[in-house]
Amino acid sequence: MSMRTLPLVFINLGGEMLYILDQRLRAHNTSEDNSEKGVWSENDRKRVMNDIVGTMFSKAFMDELLKPQQLYSHRTMKTVLTRLAHASIMRLNPASMDRLYELMVMAFKYQVFLCLRPKDLLLISYNHMDTIREFVKDTPMVVNQVDETHRKIIEAYSSLSEGELQLLRQTLLIFFQDMHVRVSLFLKNQIQNPNGRFALMTSGPVPHGTDVPGLIRIFDCRGREVRRREFPSGGSYTSSIREGSFELHGNRVIRLGMNMYTVDHPEETHTSRAPSVKTDGSPNPLAKEELNLLARLMGSMKTENKPKDESGFRINLFNTDEEEEEAGASASAEESLYGVINIQAMQDEQAALELARIAGQFAEEKEEKPEKPSNNKGEELLAMMDDL
Repeated sequence: MSMRTLPLVFINLGGEMLYILDQRLRAHNTSEDNSEKGVWSENDRKRVMNDIVGTMFSKAFMDELLKPQQLYSHRTMKTVLTRLAHASIMRLNPASMDRLYELMVMAFKYQVFLCLRPKDLLLISYNHMDTIREFVKDTPMVVNQVDETHRKIIEAYSSLSEGELQLLRQTLLIFFQDMHVRVSLFLKNQIQNPNGRFALMTSGPVPHGTDVPGLIRIFDCRGREVRRREFPSGGSYTSSIREGSFELHGNRVIRLGMNMYTVDHPEETHTSRAPSVKTDGSPNPLAKEELNLLARLMGSMKTENKPKDESGFRINLFNTDEEEEEAGASASAEESLYGVINIQAMQDEQAALELARIAGQFAEEKEEKPEKPSNNKGEELLAMMDDL
């Protein structure tokens, strides 16, 4: 298992989340200002994008995320991304968040499947970051945060060997292997089967630096080509045009990781579950590391800028409220089969400082044995994470 998978998962899933939220906010945008109660304005959309991206690429959190560590479970990733989505004035109920997470995972899974070579995972991530940068282009401070994270990603991953990148891709495939959610956009384009599995084509461009299959060249002992023999390759392959740019800015060439949602097609965010194997309800062995990440998030993702009298906007990823309620009831019935624990994080400054102190103790564990916290908050949160 690669120890460098988590940052790419977070950035790519976060990018897909922003694509979907942007599409839904634009679809509901019928007012130029806040004059119409309950209607999203363009200013609201920009504020949501700035708040989420600013939180997502905060320096302290990214520094922690870039440390070598194992990839977390789907449940923990969804908890983190839920927290991220609610870092703005927007609110999602559990049913909409479940659908949002399924869309994010299936989109990124498809992109990983279509990677012609492991190194293309970086180009997918850079496409996400390029589009995220475009979302917040009117806010220089947030753009600088994205640029700084992008530079750190380039520094951390550009030196990885082909073998290390292949291990990273394999870790991602293991992470995705039990997710077979049907997405209307994929079904409509016939790139997904009714059972939720992707239909991959045996045609198209070959990886950069490789030859089109179908030719065998035979050499003599001196290295001179003596004859050629052709064979059917089983597909229609073409040579790659050129290699994408791995710099901060440039043409990535591949389109994987770019925004595939539009305002004109809101049905593209529809999902339905395919029959799947029951998930394992055993305790998570990475409880301490997951608490470390959650503590960092809870300590840094504040809503101080939100006025007290501002209740926030609610966004629905379903066509109607009735459909959302029905999905929520169905999800509740399914989750009742497992042990589900709700963690309520306090937003006051004292709680944030306490959680940050606990996370710091975990980070310094290699140097010295941490002292027992005077407060039992950390122990309670760790116990909750052990039961997840």
